[in-house]
Amino acid sequence: MEEVCLNSEPVFDMVDEYEGDGEGEGDCSAVEHDDETGSKHSKKEPPLPTIGLEFDSFDEAYDFYNIYAKEQGFGIRVSNSWFRTKKKERYRAKLSCSSAGFKKKSEANNPRPETRTGCPAMVVIRLVDSKRWRIVEVELEHNHQVKMILAARKARPPAEPVTEIHTIKLYRTAAMDAVSNGFSNVSEREGIHQPDHSKHLELKEGDAYAVYNFFCRMKLTNPNFFYLMDFDDDGPLKNVFWADARSRAAYGYFSDTVAIDTTCLTNKYELPLISFVGVNHHGQSVLLGCGFLGHKSVEYFVWIFRAWLKCMLGHQPQVIVTDQCKSLQIAVSEVFPKARHCFCLWYIMQRVPEKLGGLRGFEEIKRQLNKAVYNSLKIIEFETSWTEMIKKHGLGDNKWLQTLYEERKQWVPVYLKDTFFAGMIPIRENESLNAFFDGYVHKHTSFKEFVDKYDLALYRKHLKEATADVQSKNSSFELKTRCNFEVQLSKAYTKEIFDKFQSEVEGMYSCFNTRQVTANGPIITYIVKERVEIEGNEKEVRSYEVLFETNQVDIRCICSLFNYKGYLCRHALNVLNYNGVEEVPSRYILRRWCKDFKFQHVDLGSTDIDVYGPVYRRSHFHNCAVPIVEGGAQSEEQYKIALHELQELLNKFNLVDDS
Repeated sequence: MEEVCLNSEPVFDMVDEYEGDGEGEGDCSAVEHDDETGSKHSKKEPPLPTIGLEFDSFDEAYDFYNIYAKEQGFGIRVSNSWFRTKKKERYRAKLSCSSAGFKKKSEANNPRPETRTGCPAMVVIRLVDSKRWRIVEVELEHNHQVKMILAARKARPPAEPVTEIHTIKLYRTAAMDAVSNGFSNVSEREGIHQPDHSKHLELKEGDAYAVYNFFCRMKLTNPNFFYLMDFDDDGPLKNVFWADARSRAAYGYFSDTVAIDTTCLTNKYELPLISFVGVNHHGQSVLLGCGFLGHKSVEYFVWIFRAWLKCMLGHQPQVIVTDQCKSLQIAVSEVFPKARHCFCLWYIMQRVPEKLGGLRGFEEIKRQLNKAVYNSLKIIEFETSWTEMIKKHGLGDNKWLQTLYEERKQWVPVYLKDTFFAGMIPIRENESLNAFFDGYVHKHTSFKEFVDKYDLALYRKHLKEATADVQSKNSSFELKTRCNFEVQLSKAYTKEIFDKFQSEVEGMYSCFNTRQVTANGPIITYIVKERVEIEGNEKEVRSYEVLFETNQVDIRCICSLFNYKGYLCRHALNVLNYNGVEEVPSRYILRRWCKDFKFQHVDLGSTDIDVYGPVYRRSHFHNCAVPIVEGGAQSEEQYKIALHELQELLNKFNLVDDS
């Protein structure tokens, strides 16, 4: 059984002053509930009572402590309650060991013997946000012996003292469900479940505390920090997911194409890291969340995908890129049914030496495979090249190649021309791909080592983005041609994207013999020839088919660079220039690549946005303020300038309020 815990909003609260007197309530000992068949509860361990654990209701909090008490061998009672005098609403309660305090002295002739010991063991729970109950005080030690009900129970280390854990909802257990529902959900036939430790996170000494402290620190310093944990019925941790405020904000901007990096799982690293990665307006990788996975199976992938989707408020990406893996394929189709799922070409081609390296004529096989994959402009060209390779080298029985061919529509570029990848997949043989945490994770990286490096890795990535923002905004780009397209886009694109587009503008001069071949009403077909480099320094002439619609000035090249990368290719630019079009049509200038994208982009998940309302103003103002924060963090001088200006702005606000 699994249950997740979460808290995606700030949870800082001030302690209310007591509004009523303490009121004692009667004893209530723990009672064990069995189902009608007399079956026993699953022997799993709920978490220890800890400051910060939250519950949906008072009864749920009571049930949790009652189950814990039952396992430890003592009864509990509500020893004090505090109520708001006006509403007579309970907002605070103290749950104590049944041996807490002392009974009033009786003047009867034969008074009952004293059974209480003044035991200090207790938890104090408090209502927060008028809807959740949180543990705010804990004492686990008793001043008397308790009778352990579960003889086989393993001793747990004492809880580490903490001031407060800004954590989450309680991890429900079968035992808790049994108490609240009056029956157990574990059948007698199933017996006691033996944990499969091969499907849990293998935490070494110091790892658990490192991860725990990391989450506590992030929640305290990063109010929009989100995390979920998945525990087995028997207690061990199976999966973990988290996303910080920057990752959640970044997904609001760059949710079109997302890569799910499972390199650590595939290569069997000690750290079972899985990362959700997007592409920002500079073409840089941006983290959209990550986690640890206890097992590489459909069930576990489904859990972490749903956790990520919940974090992103249910907004699915348009395209998902993963490694080629059957478990991933099933999980993606279940959790993201509307997304286009593709396999990463680079991962597949990296496995060629491993899968085919032992075959006779490997170099020739590799050359033909690369030609079929990277050079095919039409599906018939790929099919022909693939068939020739298979027949020539007798590879008809090769299982790996058979699987690749069966799933060709999910990874071969010629089948993916209608899919926007934001430059996330390499489409040329010489292009490579770097993992987001490349340089920070190796085969033997521990959990502790990773969470220690996490902040540094993200700081450097954010610094790189902030630097690129400043350069794109303040720098004038060097122009290399006299083409109007280059001048036009130098004013719109970020520097990194402009540099790539500029290469296409320069490439127009390697194109020649542009000619019209057919015309069907306003749709004209052109052939553009280009000299391209092949093996070594040799060049060959290739022909590219370009469709041009004269009424709407729509254009599409058979190379589909616009869909792969997000900007027009040299062949399309050549045809526009041939027809006297002096500027790139606005539909081909994607906002996501523009230097002012974060200033103007507002995505609140709805098409019905009140632009005069506070929600729009808050979101738009936040987007405009981000570059100020990033720029102010660049140096001590810029920091002082930004701080001074902000203080001046606040003073103006105060003057407006006073008037």
